[in-house]
Amino acid sequence: MLDDNPDILDVMKEALSYEKFKVSITSNSKDIMDLVTSYRPHLVILDYKLNGPNGDDICRQIKTHPQLCDIPVIICSAYLNKNDLLACGCDAIITKPFGLEELVAKVTNLIPG
Repeated sequence: MLDDNPDILDVMKEALSYEKFKVSITSNSKDIMDLVTSYRPHLVILDYKLNGPNGDDICRQIKTHPQLCDIPVIICSAYLNKNDLLACGCDAIITKPFGLEELVAKVTNLIPG
């Protein structure tokens, strides 16, 4: 999970951990591809607007990477043009502000049981 707001990271991590998901967080967008490559998560959650590469750029990198392209990506954003966000290849969008129920539902829907 990548967001440059530590409060959002903490809330999302707590909510998903409570639902028994193993969660890793970072606020550094420059290292995210190395982390995804080494960690091989079942799902990646990216904030759209970041200090450094934006979430849509990172999503494109994940979706075009031969070993990572099957990993579902959720982009969280207050940005309202969902068509622009979907163009990067993300599997779901969560609009900020969001409810924790929506977060858990979208994650549960995208991670194979």
